[in-house]
Amino acid sequence: MLNIVLVEPEIPQNTGNIARTCACTGAVLHLVGPLGFEISDKRLKRAGLDYWHLLDVRYYDSLDEFWEKNPEGSFFYATTKAQHRYSDVAFPVDAYLMFGRETKGLPEPMLIAHPERCIRIPMRKNARSLNLSNSVAVVVYEALRQHEFEHLQIAGDFPTE
Repeated sequence: MLNIVLVEPEIPQNTGNIARTCACTGAVLHLVGPLGFEISDKRLKRAGLDYWHLLDVRYYDSLDEFWEKNPEGSFFYATTKAQHRYSDVAFPVDAYLMFGRETKGLPEPMLIAHPERCIRIPMRKNARSLNLSNSVAVVVYEALRQHEFEHLQIAGDFPTE
């Protein structure tokens, strides 16, 4: 099962949108604190709409606690500083896709320790970055595409008249 890890997210609406993406795709959402908002924030709940019952969300007080509880795994670090495009990486079905704070990204020591696991979404040279929830959606759907959207409904109920 795919894992989305948000390290110290700051904007409740982004986290709510990402929660909805996780609920719709079956990805596990890992929230690593400190969070920049209260988990009961109505902006967070509103952005996630009525999908919360479909969500597997796990909370951690710190990165240390996250690493302690998830010592093994295929970790990929989303960053504008990466040399590798996200679309050139073969994601295992149980990958951990890690995303940092909206204002600072992931901690640089983490990136420096794993340059081969850092991934980037291509964008224009002078553009700083995509919105966090958009970035998560782009990478999640690439990882799911690589596994032929296993366990997801492929076709909708198209109207016949």
